[in-house]
Amino acid sequence: MSNAMVLDWSEISDLLQSIDVYEPMKEAFIEYSLGHAEIPPVGELLFADPPGEVHIKYGYIKGGSHYVVKIASGFANNRDHNVAPGQGMMILFDIKTGVPRAVLIDDANLTDLRTGIAGAIASKAMANVGVETASIIGTGVQARHQARCLLDVMPIKEICCWGRNAARLDELVQDLSDLDVRITACSDLRELTERSQLVVTTTSAKEPIIDVEWIQPGTHITAVGSDTPDKCELDPRILDKASIVVADSIAQNKERGEIHQGLKQGTVKEEDILELGDIFSGTARGRTSMDQISVVDLTGVAVQDLVIAEAVLKATKSS
Repeated sequence: MSNAMVLDWSEISDLLQSIDVYEPMKEAFIEYSLGHAEIPPVGELLFADPPGEVHIKYGYIKGGSHYVVKIASGFANNRDHNVAPGQGMMILFDIKTGVPRAVLIDDANLTDLRTGIAGAIASKAMANVGVETASIIGTGVQARHQARCLLDVMPIKEICCWGRNAARLDELVQDLSDLDVRITACSDLRELTERSQLVVTTTSAKEPIIDVEWIQPGTHITAVGSDTPDKCELDPRILDKASIVVADSIAQNKERGEIHQGLKQGTVKEEDILELGDIFSGTARGRTSMDQISVVDLTGVAVQDLVIAEAVLKATKSS
């Protein structure tokens, strides 16, 4: 009989202070790029009315203790009904028996957090050393996570924010005001991008919002928002202009994200794409000069879900 632990978000959130998954997530990406993980293609349900999407991700790392199945949804119109846009859960199973060990009803919050952590460690690995200002594009939950997680790993002194909705932009700046850095709102996306050395995109745009002409030498972009086949935040020509293009999962990015769009447009070749785990391990060289333009395209890989779900389970045993 299963003795699976069932936790809701209020119980999970109480454990987060004792969880540190930055290094374990780097190791998980490395294991993935070494071929030590089994990650099937993403399951996906898309809805038109009301607009929404459901992602189903699952997998395991060979030699590990668990496999994970994660269901995460996003329904933007939920805000109109005082329901959080993100919903979902992660389920951990014993890798040797298939017995469920933990059901984490996280309302997609763990997905948001692990995405923020991935963005932060990718930005640290690829941006120029000494960058002190980060530009966050978008005003949703992920904008908040990217800002907060960046401060855990980089010496950022100022965060500049841009969003299409002025009211939500003001709300974002207010929500980040507890951080010990300068938080500013910018109304001109072109101006912001042209003076930025670190840009993190977190929107759900389906048409490019950042033009290739705006990207200056030395800029690093961590593209987070585009995680389906039809989303696109970056002008695909940016991938051609970049010296370094990095996927969290080459197999997955061929089907979704900015790299998917670039491959369709012929602005990047598959053989020129590096993988994030290889950057972390040193197998692939990242930035080698201050003038290089680099892009990391994050679509979300199930090893991230595995790492954070296992961290929560471990925290329950030590709390």
